[in-house]
Amino acid sequence: MTDSTLILYARPGAEGDLAAELTERTAALGDPGYCEAAEGSGVVLLHAADPAAADRLWERLRWRELIFARQLAREILPPQRLPAGDRATPLAAAVAAVVTRLDAVWLEYPDTNEGKRLSRFCRRFERPVERALHDAGVATGIAGAPRLHCLFRDSSSVRVALSRPGNSAPWPLGIPRLRMPRQAPSRSTLKLDEAFQTLLTEGQRRRWLRPGGHAVDLGAAPGGWSWQLVRRGLTVTAVDNGPMDPGLLADGCVEHLRVDGFRYRPPRPVDWVVCDMVERPQRIVALMAQWLRRGDARAVLFNLKLPMRQRYRNVSEALSRLRRGLGGGWQIAVKQLYHDRDEVSVCVIPARPGNPGADR
Repeated sequence: MTDSTLILYARPGAEGDLAAELTERTAALGDPGYCEAAEGSGVVLLHAADPAAADRLWERLRWRELIFARQLAREILPPQRLPAGDRATPLAAAVAAVVTRLDAVWLEYPDTNEGKRLSRFCRRFERPVERALHDAGVATGIAGAPRLHCLFRDSSSVRVALSRPGNSAPWPLGIPRLRMPRQAPSRSTLKLDEAFQTLLTEGQRRRWLRPGGHAVDLGAAPGGWSWQLVRRGLTVTAVDNGPMDPGLLADGCVEHLRVDGFRYRPPRPVDWVVCDMVERPQRIVALMAQWLRRGDARAVLFNLKLPMRQRYRNVSEALSRLRRGLGGGWQIAVKQLYHDRDEVSVCVIPARPGNPGADR
């Protein structure tokens, strides 16, 4: 590949946070790059020193470890300007000169009000592009091959990139398409659903979200997170001084305790504690570390509310406190999710089955 740019998607407004994160991480990897991060664009361009450095960063930057990145892809062509008539044929020819096998073809747009106006165009243009790629000799639907991302700025301007299925978000635009369940008490249930899908691998979900487990939900009212846990087969102790949804309490899978979430501890260890309380990150991090250190919970998932400025620095400081409070033996995953706003979601599970806190 001759281009030296990586393309990353972010929540609009978080471009500067992702740029700060990338600047720090690329320097630590020994291949410092510089970022273009237009505020409100939903896109960050990471420019490496040369194509070889871009290849190394594409290999060594891990999408799951990037807090503010929704997607990670490697640009393979200079920005393309497509003719007004047959746009698909020249686009496919340019792609075919670089790659001949693809897993999927995703036509995308920035997650902005202006970008969303392209959604209909992208849906209609997808089939012509796939046919043109076939005619150009590019095979699609090949498991394990790269995905093709065509990021449109308008119907004639497109950036073309590849992502690796094992090191990228498995959803177009980096956004999981979750439907709001009619029975759920609040839309916050989508936040926990996305967190489980993003912060845990499929194998980890099978291991850690087994039916029959027990969870504590701190700051539970009206019950969106508790509902999500019950849907996955867990019984729940919901801790909140506010009212819970009556329908959620009806079948006996949720016990509601009107007590202080910072003082409550379970009478015996539980599988999970989840927490979406509105409080300073320092207090939440200290609380979650206490639950794990004492063996009150085997795993935790919580949100950290972010300040208006220097959010990456504040998250980094909070995570440093968490690691100091826990010591070794834990796997920590952190992301700003699509259903998060001015916050990030954090999941902590034992790094290995033999961890002292894993089987208490």
